[in-house]
Parts: sequence; structure tokens; C-alpha cells
Amino acid sequence: MINNKITLLMAFVIFYACSDKYQKHFIDDEGTIHVPAYTLPQSSFLSEDSRAIIKKQHEDELKLYKEWEVACPYPEVPTEETLDAHEQCKQQHFYKTSTYREALSRYPVNIEIDTIHGVYTEVVTPAGGVKEEHRDKVLISLHSGAFLYGSRTASRIEAIPIASLTGIKVISVDYRMGPKHQFPAASEDVAAVYKALLKVYKPENIGIYGYAAGGALTTQAMAWFQKEGLPMPGAVGMICMAAAEPRPKTDSMHMVSAILGYDGIAPFTYFRPYYGEHPDFNDPLLVPLKSEAVLSKFPPSLLIVSTRDFHLSSVAYTHTQLVKLGVEAELHIWEGLGHVFIANSELPESQDAYNVIVNFFKKHLK
Repeated sequence: MINNKITLLMAFVIFYACSDKYQKHFIDDEGTIHVPAYTLPQSSFLSEDSRAIIKKQHEDELKLYKEWEVACPYPEVPTEETLDAHEQCKQQHFYKTSTYREALSRYPVNIEIDTIHGVYTEVVTPAGGVKEEHRDKVLISLHSGAFLYGSRTASRIEAIPIASLTGIKVISVDYRMGPKHQFPAASEDVAAVYKALLKVYKPENIGIYGYAAGGALTTQAMAWFQKEGLPMPGAVGMICMAAAEPRPKTDSMHMVSAILGYDGIAPFTYFRPYYGEHPDFNDPLLVPLKSEAVLSKFPPSLLIVSTRDFHLSSVAYTHTQLVKLGVEAELHIWEGLGHVFIANSELPESQDAYNVIVNFFKKHLK
């Protein structure tokens, strides 16, 4: 009986070892998993409404990109003047999109232009004015866009809902970006705005948050403030990107790159004009995750990401390290959604995320 069982077990081993499935899907000696091509359907946790909104968003984005290609072609001779004109053209087309109009309709606000210590900013306040109990508080918003784009476009989408829902003034910083400027220009701009606000607000009454590149910049700003001897703000939010380098060799970077047909290099390619050709990813001013001393001084931190985001692993790992170092930190992960899902104000999941952000800052700002 024992011999028969051994024979049967060996037969199964030989069968799986010789099967096509085993040959196509296996783990090599270095621990690399080799997976054959496969289809990835939408998550069953997404509602029909969310699926319809995601489909519409994709169609709207394709339409916008086509409009930009025709009306706002990238300048043949990229100078400061032609690049500025190119960006202004894209902004005017963006303001006509349903994404922008929907955000303004759903979350009514006032937007005013201001220059703070030489930095262009947009001050976003609730349509009914800042709530009395929040007049001594302020939020700084750092926009997405891979340090290449997003100013005065995505930046508004990211500030409008938060200002409307919190009743707190939000200052969106139009920080310097590539290719005209390189690191640490953006950190310097955030610090300049922050120093100016410290003359009006207590540090514990200031919150800073950012989406994607803005999330990374939020962490870089914390490192920069420490270098400059500035007090930490009351709380920070890192959304869809955190304290790691832009192209870490992580599960989510590899898997999402494969899903989207990238080779894992593309995400960093976008950052190169600002980070430079040979960035020092061991520099904690650029990658705060490299320094426990820097991370340990972070204020209460909110981290938000989704399961189909390049940066899922990086955001989750940043949270792990912050908690390990004794920093109060919250991690929220949304299922079945892609990078910067939260920028679409129509999504029920985005609205849930806004509420998380609002409650977090209301809790931690004094």
C-alpha cells in the first residue's frame, strides 16, 4: 500500500513537471516567478456605476489628448516662452472637460491667484467661505504630474473637493518642474510657501498633502524642512506615491507595468527631466525612505493607494516603515482602481477617499 502511494505521488510530480502549465508558470532558482500571458478582468468589487464612470473617464481622456495634439502641439523649438504657451493652451482645453466641470459643480469653491514668496499659487476656498472654526488652519496641496505637468489643471481637481468638504483654505503650489528646472527646485518652492504661512499659522495647524508626484514631493518636503530646521506641519497625506524612488523593483511596479505593457522603466522615464539622468537615490532629500532619522520625524501621516497602482508596494512599504519608527500613520487601499483614481470626483470610491482625507486632517490639525 505504501509503495502504491509513493508511486502515485511520483506520477503526479512527473505529470506536473512535464505539463505545459508547469513549464509556462514556474519559479526559478532566484525566486523570479515566470507567468504566461493572462487576462485581468475588472474587480468584482467595483459597482456598475464605478465601471461606467471609469469607461467614460477613459473615453474623455482619449478625446482630451487628441484635442491637445491638434490644438496644443509640443513646440518644435522648446524655449521657456514656447513651453509656457504650450501649457497655457492645454490648460484652456482642460477647463472645458467634463472632469473639471463635474468637480466644480459637485464641490463649489472660489479660486484666487496669489504669489507667495515668489511662488505662483492658487488659493481654493469653499464657496460659502472658510468655516469659522477653521480660520486658523490651512492645507497645502502639491499636484500630480511626474514633476512635468499638472499645474493649474490636475492641481485644481486635487484641491477643489478637499477645500469644499473640509471648509479649510487650500493653497495649491505651482512648484517648479522639469525640464526647465531640476531637483530640488520643487522642495525649495514648497519650503518658501511654508515659511510664509508659518508667519500666519501655527505649524500644528498646517497640513500638506499631494497626489502621485505631489505625494513624493510631500515626503521630500518633510526631509527638506528638517534640513532647513523648520518645524513639522500638523499632518501630511501621501496619495498614490510616497517616500520611495519612482522606479523601485517591487511587486506592484512589475505587475502593473506588465498589465499596461511597460517594461518597468517607463515610470522613471517621466521623472528623468526633473530628477536628472543620474539621480542619487541614496539621498534622503530625494528619497526619504533611505533615512530612518528623517522618516522618524514625520508628523501623523495618511497614505492612500489602489491595487492597480504602480506605487502600491512603495506606499504600503512607506507605511510599514513609518509605523515601525513610531510615527502615527494610516494606510487605505482601494480595490480594482488604477493610479491616481482619486482625481475622478465622480467615482464613489474617490468620494469615499475624500472623506478619509477630510476626517484625517480635521482630526490632526489643532
